[in-house]
Amino acid sequence: MTDDSTKRRDAASWVLGAATVATGLIAGTFYVFACAVMPALARSDDRVFIEVMRNIDEVIQNPVFLLCFLGAPLLTAVAARWSRGGPERWWVLAALAAHALAFTVTAVFNVPLNNGLADAGAPARIADPAAVRDRFEDAWVAWNVVRTLLSTLALACLAGALLRHRRPQASAYLASAAGSSARR
Repeated sequence: MTDDSTKRRDAASWVLGAATVATGLIAGTFYVFACAVMPALARSDDRVFIEVMRNIDEVIQNPVFLLCFLGAPLLTAVAARWSRGGPERWWVLAALAAHALAFTVTAVFNVPLNNGLADAGAPARIADPAAVRDRFEDAWVAWNVVRTLLSTLALACLAGALLRHRRPQASAYLASAAGSSARR
């Protein structure tokens, strides 16, 4: 390998690693909602449920979360670009597809549901909080499970890509007939 190709491979390794970590953080966030946050909130009365979900929606829109939420698919796209011809290419492309689907689910289903909850007004002033919650909760939980599964799939694909990316390649000499039959 030339110096430039070694540097490029090292950079690709870092990008692939960063994409994997960011994806793990996002998959973990969605997983915690599915396993703990939403089941805990299900025990709350309607007004508390609405208030807490609105608070979460406001608080989660911060630079740290958005860096991973947007960074994971962007880093995966960069890794896909740099993996042309590499043994990890199809794994990275599968991860990118899973990211695209998870992002779409979030944008098309979860965000509009969050906006609808916010548009309902102050929880203390909502005339029928049970109806507001009914329009939100089951659908939001179901779509969150979908994006959790898709993000976890993206993570698994990136882990597979990392395993294939770092696998040492046989030298051209050792792969040749001369190299394989040479005796010392």
